[in-house]
Amino acid sequence: MIQTDVLIIGTGIAGATAALRLAENPKLRITIITRDPDAHESNTYWAQGGIIHRGPGDTADLLVKDILEAGAGASLPSAARILADEGPRLLQEILVRTSGVQFDEDGPGKLAYGQEAAHSVRRILHVGDGTGAAISKALIAALKKKPNIEWFTNATAVDLITHPHHARDPLTAYQPVICYGAYVFDGNGHAVHRTLATKTILATGGLGRIFRNTTNPHGARGDGLAMANRAGARIINAEYIQFHPTALAVPGAEGFLISEAVRGEGGTLLTPQGRAFMEDYSPQWKDLAPRDIVARAIHHQMETKGYSHVLLDIASHMDAESIRQRFPNIYSTCKKVGIDITREPIPVVPAAHYSCGGVWVDEWGHSSIENLYAIGEVSCTGLHGANRLASTSLLEGLVWGDRAARQIQERLARNLPRKILKREDVPPWDESALTADADPALIQGDMQTIKNIMWHYVGLVRSAERLSRAIRELRHLWNEIETFYLSTKINDELIGLRNAVEVALIVAQAARHNRQSKGCHYRQDSVTVEGDRLI
Repeated sequence: MIQTDVLIIGTGIAGATAALRLAENPKLRITIITRDPDAHESNTYWAQGGIIHRGPGDTADLLVKDILEAGAGASLPSAARILADEGPRLLQEILVRTSGVQFDEDGPGKLAYGQEAAHSVRRILHVGDGTGAAISKALIAALKKKPNIEWFTNATAVDLITHPHHARDPLTAYQPVICYGAYVFDGNGHAVHRTLATKTILATGGLGRIFRNTTNPHGARGDGLAMANRAGARIINAEYIQFHPTALAVPGAEGFLISEAVRGEGGTLLTPQGRAFMEDYSPQWKDLAPRDIVARAIHHQMETKGYSHVLLDIASHMDAESIRQRFPNIYSTCKKVGIDITREPIPVVPAAHYSCGGVWVDEWGHSSIENLYAIGEVSCTGLHGANRLASTSLLEGLVWGDRAARQIQERLARNLPRKILKREDVPPWDESALTADADPALIQGDMQTIKNIMWHYVGLVRSAERLSRAIRELRHLWNEIETFYLSTKINDELIGLRNAVEVALIVAQAARHNRQSKGCHYRQDSVTVEGDRLI
């Protein structure tokens, strides 16, 4: 059994920022767990486009305006204001000065600002097209210098430890729900350990892997959201799943993200016959329209015209050397599968990309469960509303990672009386009666079923009939998987399958409940399709 002051689950920009801030107090014991053997794997690592700063001629008010407009009237103004006011300062303080991230420059000491969809001005900082990887590597390196941080890699959180649910004392049933850490599966020793903490931070990332087509890494299956839901945390805006318009559509590289920055640098979407079509859907923004509009436009073209993909042309707008310098990862990945983006357009399709909803949190990242925080994509601060503005996600993780750490430090510093759990307060994990190992064929088959249901029935275009069918099928599958889970020795893949089906149900039920099309939640039975334009 492990005891710590703060348990952080996840090592993306949100979790890493919180850990870095907390570690400034040498008296605090901080424990980080991550599924990855070397701690780098996260949604942050794979973020290509960039992170919002404050560009020339930019203001906090202008950024707030852009966030609220992209959020389709569902973004929380106070959250947008927090991001706009605090974000640029924290970027310089934590990423540049403390962690040493070197963003691209247009000249000595002159930052290079990119343009992305629905932004009024150039304000996006980047490191080529591997911004997330650069940030992740820098933060992890900074964290590994901190002596009061204990790392557990190749470890998967199974469930949050909460009282009264996991308490031995029946009288705790009369108390509010309080989080005291998590049960953690050790992938090295294949055992589940009790990890007790005064404060717990969920920073587990997104859920894109519950869809057939996604830009998300393997671990983005909704682990944190499912654990919080089982513990009784409030979940909001789960129907708002943002689909990125442009994922590579070439065998062997499916799901590879073609950054929105490609369109920001002048890239144009074309039909396979070479006709630009975005003006039909968004005369004002054209190819720089908000993601939900662009993704639905591509989907509409594919569905009505029978296209297997559309094309994204950057070769006509940038010279070859500039393309290779600005988009080195995209260039090399496409080159490996036979596409030279300096000479020919890129075949692309939409893919599940980002969850705008999640665990409800306040302006400090605290959830509805005492002692439990949620930051980054697993949380819902209200910032993204019904449709996330491009490149806000990394900055949100930075800002709320800092805010959660500041509140935790303040609360722990008060030295208020708090219950310290003992070993006997929490039952150990018991698999002594289980003999069956998890069958990988069953896990893979069930996961593929979830992905297909979600893609076809809870995808870019939804309806009451599709959603009702999805919920019926997912409920049946949930029963099968829960029975399987309760009778089988667990491993990481089984934990993920259990979480994936629970999160799929959360999303599908939220989508059915919300009958109004808004942002990236598009109900076919509440809108009219007229010609080539979605009304």
